[in-house]
Amino acid sequence: MNLAIVGTGYVGLVTGTCFAETGNNVICVDKDRGKIEKLKNGIIPIYEPGLEPLIKKNVEAKRLFFTTDMEYAVINSEIIFLAVGTPPDEDGSADLSYVISAAEEIAKYMDGYKIIVTKSTVPVGTGDILRERIGKITQYDFDVASNPEFLKEGSAVLDCLKPERVIIGAEKEETAKILKELYAPFVRTGNPIYVMDIKSAETTKYAANAMLATRISFMNEFARFCERVGADIESIRLGIGSDSRIGRKFLFPGTGYGGSCFPKDVKAIIQTASEYGYDMKILRAVEDVNNTQKKVLVEKVLKHYGNDIGGKKFSIWGLSFKPNTDDIREAPSIVIISELLKLGAVLNVHDPVAIENVKKVFGDKINYSNDCYDTLKDSEGLLLVTEWNEYRSPDFEKILNLMKSPVIFDGRNIFDKSEVISLGFTYYGIGR
Repeated sequence: MNLAIVGTGYVGLVTGTCFAETGNNVICVDKDRGKIEKLKNGIIPIYEPGLEPLIKKNVEAKRLFFTTDMEYAVINSEIIFLAVGTPPDEDGSADLSYVISAAEEIAKYMDGYKIIVTKSTVPVGTGDILRERIGKITQYDFDVASNPEFLKEGSAVLDCLKPERVIIGAEKEETAKILKELYAPFVRTGNPIYVMDIKSAETTKYAANAMLATRISFMNEFARFCERVGADIESIRLGIGSDSRIGRKFLFPGTGYGGSCFPKDVKAIIQTASEYGYDMKILRAVEDVNNTQKKVLVEKVLKHYGNDIGGKKFSIWGLSFKPNTDDIREAPSIVIISELLKLGAVLNVHDPVAIENVKKVFGDKINYSNDCYDTLKDSEGLLLVTEWNEYRSPDFEKILNLMKSPVIFDGRNIFDKSEVISLGFTYYGIGR
C-alpha cells in the first residue's frame, strides 16, 4: 500500500519505518526542514534501539521517503496517518491545533478518495471534528479512522512489529477491512485486531495509559506506607504480583512516572471528563501521588543530612524518564535536579544517552560526566534515578573508594539492600 505519515517524532518515525519494513511504500512528511534533512542524510533525531538500521535498510530499498512537501505526500498515498503532537494546553486538555491543521492541509491537496487515520493520542470526539473540518475543504470522498499507538519508548520498534493488539476505530466496514489488511503482517502469530467505533478507539488509549499510571501511583503510595510501618514493598510486590488477577507488570515502586504519555494523557482525560460534567477522582489522586513521588529522593536526602545540603556534592545516575530512551519529558530527574539546586547542592550527573537533552534545560548549572564513576569523586550521596542496565551491577568497592560519604539513595530498588549495607554503605530505597 502507499502510505503517508504526517509527523516524524517517536510515533510517526517508528510507525512509518515498520510499515515500510512490511513492504509498503511510506512517505514521512514533516514541516521541520532541519529534521527532514537529517533523516535524508541518515541522521536519526531520536534514540530508539533498533530504529536506525531499519530506517537505513528501507531507505536503500526505496520504500521509505522523507519530505516537507505535504502535497506530494497526499497525492502519492492512499492512507494518511496523523502522528503529530498533542501537547497539553494550560488547562491540561490536549491541544488539537496541530492535528486539525495537518488534517486541513491534507484536505486541501486531496485528489481522490483517502483514509485519514489518527495515530496520535487524541481526545474522544476528535474523529467527528476532523470529519467536519476536512469535509468543508474537499469535494472528494474520504473516511476518518482511529488507530491509537501503544508503543513503549525503548522498545517501540518491537512493539510496532509485534503488537500485543491492534485497535481500529472505523465507522465503515470497508475502511476497517483495508486497515486490517495493512496490519495483517504484524499479527501473524495470532495477536488480535479489535475493530470498534471511533470514539471507543480514541478512549481505549487514554484508558490504557490511565490504568498503567494508576498501578504505578498505587505502588508508590503503598511504598510510602511500608516505610512507616516497617514492611518491605519488594516482598509485597512479589506477593501480589503472583495473583493472576493482578499480574507482575507495572508494580515497581520508584520516583514517579514521566515521559510523553502518562502525565499528558492523565491530565487530558481528567479535563475531558470535566468538560462532560464528570470528576475523575481516582485519576486526580493518581496525578497527585505522582507529583509528590518525584520529590521522594529529595526528602530522603534532606532527612539524612538534617535539611542542610548547601555546598554538598551529589551524584545522579540516570536522567531519562526510563531506560533505553533519551526522552526527558516529565522525567523525575528534572524535578530532583531542580529541587536540589534550590537547596544549594552541587550536582554531578550521568546518563548513557540523555545528557545533551538535559544540557538544554540546565546548561552549566550542573556538571556532566560521560562515565558514571566520574560523578562520584568527593560525592556525599549517590541518587539512582533511572534503572539503566549498566547501573545494575556496579563496582561497589570502587564506588566506596570514590565517595566522600558512602550513601546510596536507590530510587528504583535495583540494588540488593543487604549487600550494599554489608559493604559499608548507608542505603535508602523506596518502601524498604
